[in-house]
Amino acid sequence: MKIILDTEAQTLTVEDADQPQIFPLYSKAAFEVLSRQWVRVGWNQKYQYTFSWMGRPVIQLPEDMLRMQEAIFRIQPDVIIETGVAHGGSLIFYSSLCKAMERGRVIGIDIEIRPHNRQAIEAHPLSDRITLIEGSSTAPDIVAQVKSQVQPDEKVLVILDSNHSYAHVLAELQAYADLVTPGSYIVATDGIMFDLADVPRGTPDWATDNPTYAARDFAAQHPEFRIEQPDWPFNESELNQNITHWPGAWLLRLPQP
Repeated sequence: MKIILDTEAQTLTVEDADQPQIFPLYSKAAFEVLSRQWVRVGWNQKYQYTFSWMGRPVIQLPEDMLRMQEAIFRIQPDVIIETGVAHGGSLIFYSSLCKAMERGRVIGIDIEIRPHNRQAIEAHPLSDRITLIEGSSTAPDIVAQVKSQVQPDEKVLVILDSNHSYAHVLAELQAYADLVTPGSYIVATDGIMFDLADVPRGTPDWATDNPTYAARDFAAQHPEFRIEQPDWPFNESELNQNITHWPGAWLLRLPQP
């Protein structure tokens, strides 16, 4: 695909296998084409590795963090479960939201929590709302341990951000989906991998081995879930698509009939 940006003519031309498409440069369609390529280049340049939250590295696209904040504030979960801890920045982010709302706590699961990361997380002022569990997120004993910490009447949101292979994400979806409260979500992050298979830091297998495909196939087998991006609570534009590393990630658990 070739993208031709002409600032003098104020057009954006997309040349693909079919007939070239020409869009006004300052249009919704041009914004979406440019945003997709911006995300691809930014991912390859490790743009998401340049941020922190309250002193801890947070390896996320800021747009995804802000959209997650919108969903958390609307849902008001009692428990946020995240698989994948890394430096702990996301856990601190979620804990800070819980503190601001005066509601909720966070459970973080990782197959290996490195000692220096654990020490930094546990020493953080917002650690009082965080529980760390070390072990494989799909191991039956770890799943049971997580579930034992959730009360039957609690509202739960689940975020999957550990091993991003199709098989592992599908196993996580199957392990944790029953914890998700109707009206809340289980989020299979980083599905952008399917669109990064051809970038320099990508891997060809990602075209099919990715969280987006796992979420799609899970939803097809579980009618109680639907892939549905949360509504934007504020929007004075004509835009309606997230700039995201998480396409097709949001699995809404439908209200019970």
